[in-house]
Amino acid sequence: MNPNFLEALLRKTQPITRRSALAQGGFGMGGLALAGVLSDMGLTQANAAPLSPLAPRIAHFPGKAKRVIHLFMNGGPSQMDTFDPKPKLNEFHGKTLPVSEELSKDKRLSGAALGSPFKFTKHGQSGIEISELFPQVAKHADDLCVIRSMYSDVPNHEIGLMMMNTGNLTLPRPSVGSWVLYGLGSENQSLPGFVVMCPNGLPVAHSSNWRSAFLPGIYQGAHIDTKKTSPEQLLANLRNEFILPQQQRKQLEYIQRLNEKHREERPGEPLLEARIQSLELAFRMQSEATDAFDVSKEPENIRAMYGDTLQGRQILMARRLAERGVRYVQVWHGAGQPWDSHNSIEESHKRLAGECDQAIGALLQDLKNRGMFEDTLVLWGGEFGRTPTAQMPLTPKVGRDHHADGFTVWMAGGGVRGGHVHGATDEIGLSIAEGKVHVHDLHATILHLLGFNHENLTYRYAGRDFRLTDVHGRVVRGLLA
Repeated sequence: MNPNFLEALLRKTQPITRRSALAQGGFGMGGLALAGVLSDMGLTQANAAPLSPLAPRIAHFPGKAKRVIHLFMNGGPSQMDTFDPKPKLNEFHGKTLPVSEELSKDKRLSGAALGSPFKFTKHGQSGIEISELFPQVAKHADDLCVIRSMYSDVPNHEIGLMMMNTGNLTLPRPSVGSWVLYGLGSENQSLPGFVVMCPNGLPVAHSSNWRSAFLPGIYQGAHIDTKKTSPEQLLANLRNEFILPQQQRKQLEYIQRLNEKHREERPGEPLLEARIQSLELAFRMQSEATDAFDVSKEPENIRAMYGDTLQGRQILMARRLAERGVRYVQVWHGAGQPWDSHNSIEESHKRLAGECDQAIGALLQDLKNRGMFEDTLVLWGGEFGRTPTAQMPLTPKVGRDHHADGFTVWMAGGGVRGGHVHGATDEIGLSIAEGKVHVHDLHATILHLLGFNHENLTYRYAGRDFRLTDVHGRVVRGLLA
């Protein structure tokens, strides 16, 4: 299209929106006040996009964390092989566990006791016991807040993933990342505020794990398949090679003016609003997104620290995104259920931990070196844990079944209590002995660390106010620094 013709057409086609009418009708003082607020934040109206739903917002109270990096171990890692040692279970290895039928009900205890083949050692001044599977993470034991008493409702993958990621077992609900972005907005208007890195395709429950559901579509997670290595492959079709940026900007302005007019005639259309916002974000991403995902721009020593592996690259990308103001970065360990060790648990857990241990340790150290650790919340864990019994006869190929009553997650940075173990399972790892923490409680605590009362971060939909924790959840004060 001839750019002169387009410019002339734009001059003739200037639909007057409510926004422009207010701006021209004597509401200039509001704009001046907004400019002052943005100036105090080190922003301008141009780069903060104050009328955008992604504009930075103030939480209910000052939170310790500004952003979240969620390291999702898809499939359910075994707690008694990683962060919850059970020496008594080793004593029962190969024997029937001495538990009542009532206690073992619905816990999938189909075989004999299965002791852990991995050695646990105390680390740091806190003396937290960590498996030999995670030697690099163990160096940061005094920064970890290990929750050994997590529980969910159903030990099935799809339901467990939905609960951990959205706070609901089956119904389509906004994900944790969507709620965080809705509440805080983004510190960077040229990148998605919620990024999901999951290699080799989609996990069970697919995009429901990071969907925005009834929240505006702009809050949905942006999925990146990190099996691809070059920024151009990661973000395909991001750049237009056939038109100059100035011309593209003018074209987009014209399209957006038409969209604004269309929206005014059809108020309350969330899909239309999401499309308008996504067009603008996609244009802005051209200048920054490829740079954010290009780990080759990191110094060689940093790349070596994380490791030149799939997990190393994507966890380094997570730090680069967090550094650039992305609110919620979720890093998946595999699209299938790689941690779902129904068989060969010794071999598979050793391999899986080896794939991510170096990079996780590097992330924690890198955040400290950059002064980001105190306001970045790092969360590690899966959708549930695994049983203390074998799922099959005790052979070298033995594995464990799903277990949702007493699994382990840990957090670090972002205002959590480092060098601390919360809760405990019984001596064989079958049930929670003290300090129960439901997934709803974990979500409530995450929101608290970000500065939100989880009961008040709500969205009106279908005649009622919804929240991440539904009608449940409590802040676990023992996890806070």
